[in-house]
Amino acid sequence: MEQHEIDAELATPGAQDLLTTTAMAHLAYTGADGTPRVVPVGFYWTGRELVVSTAATAPKVAALRARPDVAVSIDAGDTPDGARALSIRGRADIGIVDGVVEEYLAASRISMEPDAAAAFERDVRGFYDRMARIAITPTWARFYDYGAGRVPRFLADLAERAGW
Repeated sequence: MEQHEIDAELATPGAQDLLTTTAMAHLAYTGADGTPRVVPVGFYWTGRELVVSTAATAPKVAALRARPDVAVSIDAGDTPDGARALSIRGRADIGIVDGVVEEYLAASRISMEPDAAAAFERDVRGFYDRMARIAITPTWARFYDYGAGRVPRFLADLAERAGW
């Protein structure tokens, strides 16, 4: 997928909504033993990277260093008409930072009231002496909005054949 196609997909209003108002995603990667993993993660979208933060000693850090290719799914809606999903594939770049990853704190501010976010920041600054900053650069992206008919191609083909 070309960069302009990735940028256009990520710029769609629904995709932007998921990237900027949602704090949870599912990260898929290959574990150290070679088997697949899917884990829920908090994230922060910088406008170019999806940043996931975790303890520097988390098993996914070593696994991602060895095999940096990942997939991420961010979804919302609990009815067929309201279901939306953003699927991203990319490569993870790991950096270890002293203290707390700034995007970790920024992500908390999306879902917390200011007082709760301030208390959270105090707590995590006392908890983490180092964190891993996992920066995922999208190499492919697709936004689906099932209620609006923005569905995977194979479903659109099935619907067309069925006369829908």
